[in-house]
Amino acid sequence: MIRSGWWLTAALAVTTLVSGCVTPPSPHQIASGDSLAGRLTVKVDPTPSSPSRNVAATFDLQGSPEQGRLDLSTPLGTVLAQAQWAPGKVALVTSQGETRFANLDDLTREVLGESVPVAALFDWLRGRPWAGAPSTPTAAPAEKGFQQLGWVVSLAHFDEGLIAAKRDQAPTVTVRAKIDRQ
Repeated sequence: MIRSGWWLTAALAVTTLVSGCVTPPSPHQIASGDSLAGRLTVKVDPTPSSPSRNVAATFDLQGSPEQGRLDLSTPLGTVLAQAQWAPGKVALVTSQGETRFANLDDLTREVLGESVPVAALFDWLRGRPWAGAPSTPTAAPAEKGFQQLGWVVSLAHFDEGLIAAKRDQAPTVTVRAKIDRQ
């Protein structure tokens, strides 16, 4: 397991909610190839065989599920890790070098111990379900959002740039993001 870069996958997992000041553009203003930046936290609850894992970083997500890059940085801007992907190549680059993976799901599984649906995160961070799988709107009294791929995506504070996605299947995984700018 890659200990120094597991939080990178957390950042991919999509993602997805922390505090910030800038109001994000609406989902209609961000094209799928544009970049998203902000703050990201990922929490994986403990299991009998592994401790809890938490990641917090600023992120800059560029591209699409097919080709792109995710930079994770400290609050002062130092890049901690970078995930890069294109057809036939998925790599995690840290200060310890580059590690290649078969796909983004494998990268997140290796880094976090759990797979995070990176392809879906591109849409979830834009406040909409991913077109690649069925989804169901959440019903009252639940917060505004939808269910997809075993995750509940909350859009209750999307107008403030906050998105949260939670997978209740053990171990519980929670991704929170605060979108700062395009």
